[in-house]
Amino acid sequence: MIEERYELALDRIRLMQTEDTVGEPYRDYFKKLAEFVLMLDELRTELLDGRYQKLELDELRKWNRRLYQDVLPGQYEKSYANPDYACKMFGKESGQILGMLYAELRGAVVYVFEGKTEYLAILYELLIEVYNQFEEEPDPKAVRDTFYWYASDYCDVFLADRIREQVLPEESFATDLIMNSDLKDLRYLYQFGEYISENEWKTAEHLNSLPEETIRKMADVYTEGYRIGFVNTGKDLSKKSVVNIRYILGFERVVKKAIENFEKMGLKPVIYRAAVSVLTKRQHIKIGYYGAVANKQYEYDHKDDQALFMDKKYLERKLEVMQTTYEHHKKEAAGFAGPACIDMFGEEPFEPEAKETVAKLSKSQEEMILQYDSRQSQMVNQYIKGEERSFTIIAYPVPEIGEKYEEIFDEIIRINTLDAKLYEKVQQTLIDALDQGEYVHILGTNGNRTDLNVQLHPLNDPKKETIFENCVADVNIPVGEVFTSPVLEGTNGVLHVSKVYLNELQYRDLEITFSNGMVSEYNCANFERELENKAYIHDNVLYKHPTLPLGEFAIGTNTTAYVTAKKYGIEDKMPILIAEKMGPHFAVGDTCYSWCEDIKVYNPNGKEIIARDNSVSIRRKEDVSKAYFHCHTDITIPYEELGSITVITKDKKEITLLENGKFVLPGTEILNEPLKNSNK
Repeated sequence: MIEERYELALDRIRLMQTEDTVGEPYRDYFKKLAEFVLMLDELRTELLDGRYQKLELDELRKWNRRLYQDVLPGQYEKSYANPDYACKMFGKESGQILGMLYAELRGAVVYVFEGKTEYLAILYELLIEVYNQFEEEPDPKAVRDTFYWYASDYCDVFLADRIREQVLPEESFATDLIMNSDLKDLRYLYQFGEYISENEWKTAEHLNSLPEETIRKMADVYTEGYRIGFVNTGKDLSKKSVVNIRYILGFERVVKKAIENFEKMGLKPVIYRAAVSVLTKRQHIKIGYYGAVANKQYEYDHKDDQALFMDKKYLERKLEVMQTTYEHHKKEAAGFAGPACIDMFGEEPFEPEAKETVAKLSKSQEEMILQYDSRQSQMVNQYIKGEERSFTIIAYPVPEIGEKYEEIFDEIIRINTLDAKLYEKVQQTLIDALDQGEYVHILGTNGNRTDLNVQLHPLNDPKKETIFENCVADVNIPVGEVFTSPVLEGTNGVLHVSKVYLNELQYRDLEITFSNGMVSEYNCANFERELENKAYIHDNVLYKHPTLPLGEFAIGTNTTAYVTAKKYGIEDKMPILIAEKMGPHFAVGDTCYSWCEDIKVYNPNGKEIIARDNSVSIRRKEDVSKAYFHCHTDITIPYEELGSITVITKDKKEITLLENGKFVLPGTEILNEPLKNSNK
């Protein structure tokens, strides 16, 4: 039946190439989409009869470029996927809708590789239905309605399958490729269907040059960090059966070894692809495995496409599908242990262009999305309990980082395996001083305008309690930081950083003002117009919330990582995972303990960390929808922009921890050794 639907749709699309029933300026658009679909059918035929798998490397590269060429920089300017071009050709209303349809059709590339014929049939039928409407008088409202019903009707296919992929190890497209491919033969990279750039190719090539012992070491640090995360928080890993591996293509050799390690812990892998449909994506953020991003501006341009059709009824429909699917697979969901992530860094920082032609959520839609996120989060927590799951994350550079890529890669392996015991001891010295404080004063220097007081939780029993967590190397690799959930009331001042890279986007002169722990003002210098700067932060740091609390204050202690970044000139390319260990950092959004606040956690010295809540997260006791924001974004001040960090006690005594970018608290001076060496 599915195959028949597919063939019927394909026959109709073939006719679109030759007939002239649609008038200009739309005729070229539909001919190009028909040409795209027929190219995918050619690919599908080669995959089904095994010819594609036997192609030589040059032929695979040609195929890969054919599949993504229309959105690559240089081609994108005159692509219908580009809102500027589509709106120029068709007017804003029709241009946005047809641009969204174009982007949705592009998702068919990965469906061909995964053999999802039903998905292809659904998408092609959508194209035909819109095409038929344009054979008469084009009506943007009718096209919008068509897309709405496509999204609503097929939610129980796309969204339900998305949930199944996240909890069922038998949904194993990527796992099978990783475990059954000859990873020495780099043609395997082109079997995933993702865009492959030099980064993925050279990463895999470099990993193949490393001895087995090094690969094992990389995998062991990653999987052991995951295991220790459960131990340190008193969670029972033996109750779990599934681990979600998220990574960027090229790291398959490490992932394969990690899968073997996880299986020894009783965990099977789920490795799902980052979503490609407007029905399942979360803006431009990649959650899952993926290859190169062919064009980050293209992804950014389409991050809010659902604004063109989304309403409350549609979101209710999505929640119904989620509820039904989770209920059907509640046993498997309960066995989900959490994600284990391998991040990459080293790409050129991306500063998006702000376009007037892109779809934007209305105020009421933003409010709907926030309510949806809250209810969705509560639902997930019902089936995959926050107090029972954990995670780990580690990061490595990609070749784009520069000529000394291999040298930098080796340095990052070293940083990821630093002596945790040494850091644990030094960090405890910091915590002993911080535990005496009523608040901490952070002051910038060298043009940094930070002047911020962070209020600390009071201790009832200092012999048994502590405010800061002594974080070495478990869920967040590498070592080291100490962090807390601040008291919001009394936390006031300005946080400023000259340049920072957050969630793959660059910010220049980012400045956030806190009033009683809540964001009250914000700005940056990315765009000429202040309105665009504020919108940029509102969308991508505040995630459309009117305000967010300061969910975390931390002091990073990994001066070795900092010196490495300075040595190779890669400070702006370091991922937040490592950057947050390279100076004090502040997270806006939820605390580090969200959904787990009632679980007692202890430092290695046996003291209970009592600063797990704030006045926002505690609202979960009455109304959980008002307690969480479903985001947590770390912002780091580099050491060279740090004037001082001073603990202020109740009797107004001052204990200075850092001054002019150096650790000055007795017992922490060893952290300055890497800095001294770098100065030489």
